[in-house]
Amino acid sequence: QVQLVESGGGLVQAGGSLRLSCAASGPTFSSYIIGWFRQTLGKERDFVAAIDWSGGSTRYADSVKGRFTISRDNGENTVYLIMNSLKPEDTGVYLCAALMGHNAMSPSDYAYWGQGTQVTVSS
Repeated sequence: QVQLVESGGGLVQAGGSLRLSCAASGPTFSSYIIGWFRQTLGKERDFVAAIDWSGGSTRYADSVKGRFTISRDNGENTVYLIMNSLKPEDTGVYLCAALMGHNAMSPSDYAYWGQGTQVTVSS
């Protein structure tokens, strides 16, 4: 089992940057694909980015390509999401999760979730 805790959210102006962290506990963290999702009020969780166990393979939503970077440090049991050139539409609660299924872009394939960290981008 994996427990995940997100941090690093906050209020930032459009064009600004944030670095989110997803800290994990559990002996098997390094074996999981980890994904980041964004959730806004009344909407489903939208896929943002995912990274494989080695950090060698990543995937991004089209809306964040070129602006966001996902990385991981298995020695520190942490996955990062660096967000640059932020836009108001990036606003939401950002959650990290550990994949149990096969579709890294589908929230239903993830088994373990953190509580999320709020990101607000003002125009």
